[in-house]
Amino acid sequence: MRIRRISSADDARLAQIIRASLRDKGLDIPGTAYFDPELDHLSAYYLSDSDSRRYLVLADENDLAVGGVGLSRLSWDPLCAEVQKLYLAGHVKGRGLGRTLMGGLEREARAMGFSSMYLETHSSLKTAISLYRSMGYTEVERPEGAIHSAMDYFMRKEFR
Repeated sequence: MRIRRISSADDARLAQIIRASLRDKGLDIPGTAYFDPELDHLSAYYLSDSDSRRYLVLADENDLAVGGVGLSRLSWDPLCAEVQKLYLAGHVKGRGLGRTLMGGLEREARAMGFSSMYLETHSSLKTAISLYRSMGYTEVERPEGAIHSAMDYFMRKEFR
């Protein structure tokens, strides 16, 4: 497995992984990433503003995307990046690859000049919340600018 930046060749596969993951958790509902307008064209979204956005792909030995995670500058806090769309294909879950992706994303965020990271998740996603906590994220109140209305758990990490 290797981590690389997104390309247009990844779009269909990542949309499939994300939608399948949300369906599996019963979160294929309005107010989640399932209905994000850019979901079928993630590369266009993330590559259109590389100073403020980034998407990392976890690729297998055949360079096929098996997961990914993105970041985007928060409009209400320009020194904070929002963690976006951390998803893995079912057959690679449970191997610590989410932690690997998050570590890579945090390195990218620091290199881009961000001083903190924020994320929105759902309280039913216990494994994800456990991962975030173990990486130093702490729960915060729902901010005014929260985008995904179905998400009910918010976290933040300050870089030191």
